[in-house]
Amino acid sequence: MATMATAVCHSPARLSISCSYSSSGSAPARPLRVAVVGGGPAGASAAEALASAGAQAFLLERSPAGAKPCGGAIPLCMLDEFAIPLGLVDRRVTRMRVLSPSNLAADFGRALPPGAHIPMLRREVLDSFLRTRAADAGATLVPGLVTSLSLPAVPTDPYLVHYISSGDGPSPTRSVLEVDAVVGADGANSRVAREVGAGDYSTAIAFQERIRLPDKAMEYYDDLAEMYVGGDVSPDFYGWVFPKCDHVAVGTGTVAAKPEIKKLQSGIRARAGPKIAGGRVIKVEAHPIPEHPRPRRVVGRVALVGDAAGYVTRCSGEGIYFAAKSGRLCGQAMAKEWRLTGAVTEGGIRRGYLRRWDDEFLLTFRFLDLLQRVFYGDNAGREALVEMCADEHVQRRTFDCYLHKRMAPGEPWADLQLLWRTAGSMVRCSVLGKEVQRLRRLDLLQA
Repeated sequence: MATMATAVCHSPARLSISCSYSSSGSAPARPLRVAVVGGGPAGASAAEALASAGAQAFLLERSPAGAKPCGGAIPLCMLDEFAIPLGLVDRRVTRMRVLSPSNLAADFGRALPPGAHIPMLRREVLDSFLRTRAADAGATLVPGLVTSLSLPAVPTDPYLVHYISSGDGPSPTRSVLEVDAVVGADGANSRVAREVGAGDYSTAIAFQERIRLPDKAMEYYDDLAEMYVGGDVSPDFYGWVFPKCDHVAVGTGTVAAKPEIKKLQSGIRARAGPKIAGGRVIKVEAHPIPEHPRPRRVVGRVALVGDAAGYVTRCSGEGIYFAAKSGRLCGQAMAKEWRLTGAVTEGGIRRGYLRRWDDEFLLTFRFLDLLQRVFYGDNAGREALVEMCADEHVQRRTFDCYLHKRMAPGEPWADLQLLWRTAGSMVRCSVLGKEVQRLRRLDLLQA
C-alpha cells in the first residue's frame, strides 16, 4: 500500500481502482478511497476521520508551508474535542476589549467563568499539527495543486482528480487520482466547488499584518485581545489586534469595500496607535473568506466543508472550529455509509453530514447574521453594539455560546430587559453616531 501511495504522489500515471463489492452486496470488498482537497483544519480533520475508519484518504495541499491569514482564536471546547495540545497555544486571552467608533471601550471579560480563556494560535502551527495527525492515522499527504475534476459518467464510475505534484521531485509532474468520493476543503475560492457547479457566494477579504512589538508593548497584550468597530476600520466588519507568541496580528476585513482594504488597514493601525508604536511588520497576509453558506454543499459524491462550504460566521468572523467540525462530520458520514452499504451516495452524505451540521449550527449562523445586519450598518449601530457588550448578561450568554459551541437557553425576563436597553442604546447612539461623523468631517476640513 505504501508503494501505491508513492505512485499517486509522484507519478503522472493514472491509478485505477476496482468498483467490485462483496458477494453479499452489503460489505465493501476494498477500502473506500477519498480525495480531500485542501490541508487546513477542515481537510485535515476530514482526512483523519476517514483514515481512522479504515478508508484510504489522500490529503492534497498545494502549499503545506503556507497558512491562511487568520486571527487565530478558537473556542475553549475545541482543545478537548479535537485533542489540541496545550503547547500549540500561543496566548490564553482572558480580557477582550471592544472599542466603539468614538473609542468608548467595553471590557468583555467580566463574566468569563473561572479558569476559562480564549486560546490563540498561529494557523501554520495548528494546520501542520492536524495534517501530521491525519498522516499518523493513515492518510496519505500529497503536496500538489488540483487543476480539475472529471465527473463520473455513470453513478458507479470513479471521480478523476487531476493535479500537479509539488513534492521533492526534480520537477512538477501531472498526476491523476481515481477515487470514490471527494471532499472539497480548498477555501473560499474552491476549485472543487467550481468543478461540480456548487454555486457562487459573496466573499469578504481579510487583510492582516503580523507586527513584532517591543517587549514592553507586548506585555500589554499578554492576555488581551482588542476589537475595533467603526467605518474607519471596516464598513461591515471589525478590526482586530490579537496576541500571538512573539507578535500581534493586526487586521481588518470587508465585503463592501474590498478596493479600500489598505486604507482600512491604515485605519486600524491608527486606532491602535501608541499601543503598537515601534513595532516591525514581519509578514503581510490577505485572503478571501466566505460571507454565507454556499448554495449547494453536496453534489453527487462531492462534499464541501470549511470555507469552501461557507462556514464562517458573520458578525464574529469565526471559522476554525466550524471548519474542523464540518470536516470531521463529513469524513465520519462517508466512512459509515461505506462500511454499512459498500457505497457513498449523495443522499447518504446529506443525511450523515449536512443534516447533522444544520441541526447543530444553522441557528447560530442565522442569529449572528441578524446581529451583523442590525449592528454593523452604521456607526450608531456600532456604538450600540459596544454599549451592549458592556452588559454582564450579554457577556455571560456570549461566553456560554462561544466557549462551548451551544446556544444558551433563554432567560425571558433578562432577555426582555436586554431588548429594552438595546432599543434605548440604538436611539441614544444614533444621536452620538451623527455627532461623531460631524466632528470627523470637521477634522478632515481642517486637515
